[in-house]
Amino acid sequence: MAISTHCVFHRGTSPIVAAAVHNGHDTREDVADHLAIDEQVQLREEDPMTGEWSQIAKTQIVGLRSRFEVDLNRPRDKAVYETPSEAWGMNVWSTPPDEQMIQESLREYDQFYSDVHQLLSELVQDFGRVVVYDLHTYNHRRRGPYSPPADSLSNPEVNVGTGTMDREFWAPVVDRFIEDLRSFDFHGRHLDVRENVKFQGGYFGEWIHSQFPKQVCSIAIEFKKMFMDEWTGEEDPREVESIYRALRSTLPGVRTALEEM
Repeated sequence: MAISTHCVFHRGTSPIVAAAVHNGHDTREDVADHLAIDEQVQLREEDPMTGEWSQIAKTQIVGLRSRFEVDLNRPRDKAVYETPSEAWGMNVWSTPPDEQMIQESLREYDQFYSDVHQLLSELVQDFGRVVVYDLHTYNHRRRGPYSPPADSLSNPEVNVGTGTMDREFWAPVVDRFIEDLRSFDFHGRHLDVRENVKFQGGYFGEWIHSQFPKQVCSIAIEFKKMFMDEWTGEEDPREVESIYRALRSTLPGVRTALEEM
């Protein structure tokens, strides 16, 4: 296991990787001193529980820093939020980040992508092809804590983003993942799993597919925050555990599909 101040890399013996790049909540002291948003707002835009879910895989990538310090799922020139338009319309900063602060955050960003490249290169060498579960969550009650949830038609319980990959090439893996996740017995019902409805995947997956187009399949997996109250941050342990089990249930099929390619 390799641990830096901003990320944990745990190398296992499997071609499946689970990544939780928005799991982190910590910020450097200089960043915290400049933030205008309170901790609750910060937490609401992060991806709680994804670090816990990453334990389904033997190889894990888990972010420790908040996306408000540096967003690892955006291009480098957009990785530090500078304007409200880059942060859901929020005024993130009490005073704008200075150049030194930005460069320190970008050093973390560069180190992260260097470490990911090394890890994936080693796994490709060992296994030939690799699958990354790029784990995220998303809000569906943005109008307020007492507002009704956003309509389910355009907000699936699980959005599978495949817009950054060669979908036809990786069809055996992606189709098997979706099929198995839909088939899981989730409290006596099946999860609403749909593809590219809410999100098509972020820069992390785009970068992976640019570097390893036929060797690594990065599937962006966005769970609606049905497992928690996104305004208070309170989680439902039963729902969190069930999502973990649902994700874990897909591993054998995905591994088989990968080996058959």
